[in-house]
Amino acid sequence: MRYGYFDDENREYVITTPRTPLPWINYLGSEDFFSLVSNTAGGYSFYRDAKLLRLTRYRYNSAPADGEGHRFYIRDGACVWNPGWQPVRTELDSYRCRHGLGYTVIEGAKNGIEAKQEMFVPLGDACEVIRLTLHNAGAEPRALQLFSYVEFCLWNAVDDSTNFQRNYSTGEVEVEGGAIYHKTEYRERRSHYAVFGVNRTPDGFDTSRDAFLGPYRGPAGPLAVERGACTGSIAHGWAPVGVHQLNVTLAPGERRSFIFVLGYVENPPREKWAAPGVVEKSRARAMLARYAADTQVDAALAALAAYWNGLLARFSLRSGDEKLDRMVNIWHQYQCMVTFNMSRSASYYESGTGRGMGFRDSCQDLLGFVHLVPGRARQRILDIAATQFADGSSYHQYQPLTKKGNLDVGSGFNDDPLWLIACVSAYLRETGDRSILYEEVPFDCRAEDTAPLMEHLRRSLGFTASHKGPHGLPLIGRADWNDCLNLNCFSSEPGESFQTTGPSEGPVAESVFIAGMFVKYGGEYADICAWEGLSQEARAVRAQVDEMTAAILGPGWDGAWFRRAYDANGRPVGSAECAEGKIYIEPQGMCVMAGVGLSDGRALQALESVRRHLDTEYGILLLQPAYTRYHLELGEISSYPPGYKENAGIFCHNNPWISCAECAAGRGGRAFAVYRRTCPAYLEEISEIHRTEPYVYSQMIAGRDAAAFGEAKNSWLTGTAAWTFVNISQYILGIQPTLDGLRIAPCIPAAMPGFTVTRTYRGAVYEIAVDNAAGVEKGVKCITADGAPCVEGILPAAPAGTTVHVKVTMG
Repeated sequence: MRYGYFDDENREYVITTPRTPLPWINYLGSEDFFSLVSNTAGGYSFYRDAKLLRLTRYRYNSAPADGEGHRFYIRDGACVWNPGWQPVRTELDSYRCRHGLGYTVIEGAKNGIEAKQEMFVPLGDACEVIRLTLHNAGAEPRALQLFSYVEFCLWNAVDDSTNFQRNYSTGEVEVEGGAIYHKTEYRERRSHYAVFGVNRTPDGFDTSRDAFLGPYRGPAGPLAVERGACTGSIAHGWAPVGVHQLNVTLAPGERRSFIFVLGYVENPPREKWAAPGVVEKSRARAMLARYAADTQVDAALAALAAYWNGLLARFSLRSGDEKLDRMVNIWHQYQCMVTFNMSRSASYYESGTGRGMGFRDSCQDLLGFVHLVPGRARQRILDIAATQFADGSSYHQYQPLTKKGNLDVGSGFNDDPLWLIACVSAYLRETGDRSILYEEVPFDCRAEDTAPLMEHLRRSLGFTASHKGPHGLPLIGRADWNDCLNLNCFSSEPGESFQTTGPSEGPVAESVFIAGMFVKYGGEYADICAWEGLSQEARAVRAQVDEMTAAILGPGWDGAWFRRAYDANGRPVGSAECAEGKIYIEPQGMCVMAGVGLSDGRALQALESVRRHLDTEYGILLLQPAYTRYHLELGEISSYPPGYKENAGIFCHNNPWISCAECAAGRGGRAFAVYRRTCPAYLEEISEIHRTEPYVYSQMIAGRDAAAFGEAKNSWLTGTAAWTFVNISQYILGIQPTLDGLRIAPCIPAAMPGFTVTRTYRGAVYEIAVDNAAGVEKGVKCITADGAPCVEGILPAAPAGTTVHVKVTMG
């Protein structure tokens, strides 16, 4: 069943009931300030770092779910309600939530009063703007009371949720007119504060949660709202909040708007104080003044729309399939940008207080957004590379605020170094910007130890080449792409980390998956070397790639598919020899994408094994058979119940690898079938089963061994977004950036008659029309650019600002 519908013209998903299976959310913000907002106005806000600079609280694993957020209470006599239904949950006469690109609008109505709550983060400002418009749709005047409510976090979200003996004594606020200032710890160690203001003088306020909610009450029934009057409380310790009380009288048909701003303000250390103990507020006043009028809010919304129009114009598709077009043109690229901004750091499933930004994650995310914001992609690459160690390995994660690596889960995930080559290669193919290779970049963020980025890539490849096991395959370290496959760790006690317990490295456990990566990205590194005139190095690297290919086809081959790994005892993982976990998805995708086995039929054999053993109606399983007991020698992967997460769940991140591999094998029909199966727009009709948002990808779907087969989890921040966009844009549609220009090589279902893509590439616009009247799955008969034949099959980069009309005939 559906809980809403796509509005493609307005680029919105419209939710028509607040009772979605899970909170269906949106992300507000595109630079430094971010808010998460659900379809019932739940969520939280932060500046740059969701752990260290959290503005508002959010309680995970709470019941009922999604209690905190951007709340407004409307008191209409004895009736109290919220525009978004939560948290009071008074039944509404009408409800609608419109999630758009960087904004959300929630509309609710009760007893002839209509409320419209618009929320967005304006470009270039560190704040969230909320415009609440009330409309009296009745024939009589109405006297109402409007209450705003946010609960402030005491900045460090971990400390805020653990260090109560201190925090119950530290909360501080100031109130000035319609502005409430949250200044906890400002006196000593901070130069920043939060402000929550409204564009009129309120009729009351509260800053103490206890005073507003009342004893033993929660947000579902605030005592102050019930009584119709705030208390004027000033928080001293305990839990600071921001509450405005606005008494409103509306004539019949009258509309009135109220503009609220939740902002982050930072003062230079010498300008912290306006007077002893009084915060310097000039920057906050200026921020509030920028959004004091409806015309200013409308202008900021128009600028936000223009920003997204410009981004999404860089790649657009017209295929005749509305679901495919809406995903490629709107939601897929939007999710890639959100994932770029957030990495895996802050969602409704990642608290933002742990891992920070992942090295591997961020490298893969770049594959999906580099065409949208190449300049920001360049800086992200340099930030990532700076966390690499001098031997070519890297931290596994780093904090977005400091950009320094952390060892919370250690280092030694041996696939990490090769992902740096992958993202730099993607950037070079997109931009042609050679200069990045000569940027001096630190190792371990140490200014005294730097090298050109090209040297970082060289050491990345060298690390893998110099860390091989007894079968000539790369050593796995703590884990490879699958953090849960822990072949060296041996965690046996509750509470131990699966990744850091035990040696976490060893001379025996090997990864066939990393071997496939080495072939693919080692080949791309060799291409970069040749592009830069380093022909001798290119030849040497290609010889290493050939050697690794032979190892994959030797001890890495199991007879009908590629093995997954060898464990610390030298036994194969992902082999017919295994009672459980006989076949894994990852090496079948990566090795075939790398071209391994294409010439001798083994690639097709592996893909047919995937179809036979791993296919389901909801996607391709990660492995089969599921592990039914805990395997000490395998680690976390076998700790999950069968069918969930990595233990035979449908891990959406690597489903596109199989689709890409099918394209490499020339099977466009099968590639598109794999793509469709996990694509959200095609799953909208089964939202009661799938449960997560029908406009974005989720991390995983419960596999057929699970009780909840088909149920998705962990939406939004997943590498699925980037890889699936690479799959649909570069493999299926076949618009492939290369070092020397655009290659057009579609691999589509034979029944697809063709399509048109508008693609910005190195400053030029390419209008690409593909004709498949021949009804083939792969193969290009001819290409013309502005009427001239393209003999080499690659379109050279045209001058920036020009438009190139390309016609592609398949056959």
